[in-house]
Amino acid sequence: MSKTVETEGALETRGIEQVPDHERTGRTRELFPTWVGANISVLLLTMGASLVVAYHLNIWQALVVAVAAPVVSYGLVGLIGIAGKRGGAPGMALSRAVFGQRGNLLPGSLIWMARWGWETINAVTGAYAMLTILDIVFGIEANSVLDLVTLLVFVVATFAISGLGINAVQKCNRYATYFFGVFSVLVLVYLAVQTDWARVMHHGAGSAAAVITGIGMIAAGGVSWIPTAPDFTRYLPRTASSKAIVGTAVGGAVVVVLPMVLMGAVMAVSTPDLASATDPVSFLGKILPTWIAVPYLCIALVGMLLINSMSMYSAGFTAQTLGFRVPRHWAVSVNAVISLVFGGVLMLVATSFMGSFIAFLSLLAVAFSAWVGVFGVDMLRRTGYDGRAMADTTRTSAYWYRGGFSPAAVTAWAVGLVSGLLFTTSDWFTGPLATNNLVGEYGLGWVATIVISGVLYRVLPKPGTGAPAGEREAAEATGPAESASGLTGEQATAAV
Repeated sequence: MSKTVETEGALETRGIEQVPDHERTGRTRELFPTWVGANISVLLLTMGASLVVAYHLNIWQALVVAVAAPVVSYGLVGLIGIAGKRGGAPGMALSRAVFGQRGNLLPGSLIWMARWGWETINAVTGAYAMLTILDIVFGIEANSVLDLVTLLVFVVATFAISGLGINAVQKCNRYATYFFGVFSVLVLVYLAVQTDWARVMHHGAGSAAAVITGIGMIAAGGVSWIPTAPDFTRYLPRTASSKAIVGTAVGGAVVVVLPMVLMGAVMAVSTPDLASATDPVSFLGKILPTWIAVPYLCIALVGMLLINSMSMYSAGFTAQTLGFRVPRHWAVSVNAVISLVFGGVLMLVATSFMGSFIAFLSLLAVAFSAWVGVFGVDMLRRTGYDGRAMADTTRTSAYWYRGGFSPAAVTAWAVGLVSGLLFTTSDWFTGPLATNNLVGEYGLGWVATIVISGVLYRVLPKPGTGAPAGEREAAEATGPAESASGLTGEQATAAV
């Protein structure tokens, strides 16, 4: 992100308040490494293996999944990211304009708690990467004490980067993108030479339902970034290209997700127990030669560190919107402590990492999708975001609506959330409508959540008829060429 008054130092001090126009000097191309960094995780290898082992897909079906999942999920990330350049504030602060000052606490709390799980999963994966490196290089075998030590080191490093702010996150993402690209090519070349391609190509095909369910599994990780997309676009000027925001999000995700999912699928043909390994990392030390495995694990470790740093960076904003009256970098510490505690439990107690992870993903997608449906539809009708009204949490706020709630938004969110859970299946929870229908059979509970919440919000009456003064000023500053979503009217309709 280009240097501004707030970001030129080592520590970003700006919180959830609206970024002034004179500080919004970012460039859309700088978002590309952000979304590359958001996907550098060896978990994609394991999920790619699951497509073959658990879903029984062949390599061509895995290819379809590897392309469709990031296009769908990060297409939504890019579209919601447009709100960041329109409002100059983090996603959950902009959400106050939709749900009301008090109503926003409901989806905000759920999204914040869901981030605990996401950050815990990534912290544990990072700890396993360190344990694997120690084992390969120094012959140090894992034990309970070392498990917790590596987890602590990972969480502290995550807190340090995310606490510094957007400059630190963006710089680390840029360097990680370069190194990851180089070593991914090395792994791809090695696999191309060593793989029994005849065996890979003759692997049987799975069902269409399994393909769509696989897309949902891979896409769930991207869906988790949708509410935080404006956090990384709020320093863009109002005139920034909306198409470029969407394009960089999709492009950054595809260049990582596609090769890693396919690598996992290819590896699983010769090593089927990859998808059910006790931990999701150690198999790399067995499949790859040491000269590739060690540097690749180091890059993957950095990637997972950046994923958690981005997540905690956004979680700090969410905590502030929930009423934590502390600077953003201290709000981040709450999530750091929680991921440390939950991570220790997962490493020491859980018997199946991947089982827990996939079950979590299915519920995570629904939890985030209810907000996405409401907020996304609201973007099509909103002319801007009033910074003063967002910051004013009292009855005088233009976003106070009725008792602090927008009845239409809160109702649509709640109904969409419950409906999505009814259609969802996981190891932890199975909804009563998850069988004997296409939505449940194809794992589309999260899609149903978006559609139901969005349609319901669209048809319900909204509080108030006139836009606050701050919204009108923002719309005038942007100009008449764009709608509330940042796209022209025809583009916005096509996007929906």
